[in-house]
Amino acid sequence: MENSELPHDVLGHHDTLRHGLPALKSDALPLHPVQSLHQEKLKFGADTKRKIVENLYGSAFALRMDFDRQILSRCQRPGNLIPSSMIGLESLTGTLDELNFENIIYDPRDSSRFVAVDMHDAMELRLGLNSRKM
Repeated sequence: MENSELPHDVLGHHDTLRHGLPALKSDALPLHPVQSLHQEKLKFGADTKRKIVENLYGSAFALRMDFDRQILSRCQRPGNLIPSSMIGLESLTGTLDELNFENIIYDPRDSSRFVAVDMHDAMELRLGLNSRKM
C-alpha cells in the first residue's frame, strides 16, 4: 500500500518551535530488515499481479486498475485530526484483512513525541491560502 497519510510536516519545512531541533541521525536510519523485505515482497507481488491481469484482460484493464488506485490513494479526510482509513484503497489492493508491519511494531501516532498538525494550517496549505513564509 502506498503511503496514504499526509507527511508529519505538511508545511514543507521543519518547525523548530513545534517539533524541536532536527535530528539528522534519526532521519538517516535505514528501515528495519524485516520491513524492507516485506516492502520488496509487496512490490514484487503487485508487479506480478499487474502483469498477469495485463496478459489475461489486456492493457486497458490494467490501466483502469492503475487509475482506480491513483484516485483512491488521494481520498483523505480534511485536516489531520483523524487519520484517513483509506478503506477503498485497502479493498482494491487486497490488504484489508492483512496485518501490516505498522500494526505490530510501531505506529508514529502512538509516540509521545508526535505532534499533530494544526487543522487550520493543513487546510490553508491544501487550499493554497497559506501566504506566510516560515
